[in-house]
Amino acid sequence: MKTAHISLPAVGESSRMPSYLARPDAAEPAAAVIILQEVFGVNAYMRRITDLVASAGYVGLAINYYHRTHPDLDAPYNDEGIAVGRKAAAGVTRQTFFADLHAAMDYLNEQDFVRFNHLATWGFCFGGSMAFLSSMQRGISGAVCFYGGQIAKPLMSGEPGGLEHADEVRAPLFLAFGGADQGIPPDEVRRVEQTLEAKHKRFELKLYPEQGHGFFRESSQKFDVPDIADAWARVQAFLQKTLA
Repeated sequence: MKTAHISLPAVGESSRMPSYLARPDAAEPAAAVIILQEVFGVNAYMRRITDLVASAGYVGLAINYYHRTHPDLDAPYNDEGIAVGRKAAAGVTRQTFFADLHAAMDYLNEQDFVRFNHLATWGFCFGGSMAFLSSMQRGISGAVCFYGGQIAKPLMSGEPGGLEHADEVRAPLFLAFGGADQGIPPDEVRRVEQTLEAKHKRFELKLYPEQGHGFFRESSQKFDVPDIADAWARVQAFLQKTLA
């Protein structure tokens, strides 16, 4: 596996977007997965998941879409970190996110180690909500949304949540939620499922009744936990199907 910290040009701006790249050693070009961070930044956990993606044979790219206001964000997992992360997330709009997503897509499609136009996303927490939005963009073959709290609620910027734009969903979705997640109550999960069914969208939704928010965070160290192993197996199956 090869890893690197890189900086991508932001579309239409003078700033650049810090990102973390992990790719397999395979000689042939591979499909790519864009990792969309939690509110805490592209930290050790997000880099570990990016490495996990590369270990499965995909190019992984974790992008810091907070770069306009918090280019070096690595917030702790406590109340102070949540407050800082929420402030950073409040500066992310549909417009800025789509610009950063397309910057990542353009970069990947220009690399000789990436299969052109074989791109998916995988997001966590706030990034899970951003992954839902990514499914509305041409060039994304599939989107994996883990416990996206702003799918059925407004974005932290105050804009409508992803479910309000469900008609725009193009790519297949895989959504995972924890049944013990106090931030995403069961009625929200049901509303996501019912709305996508009513709109005839292609999706799979998996609820893990005993899991709370962020249950996949330490996945690479806890594959002996059945729910984590199951979630990773489902993600791999989804990526194999959508990126074939």
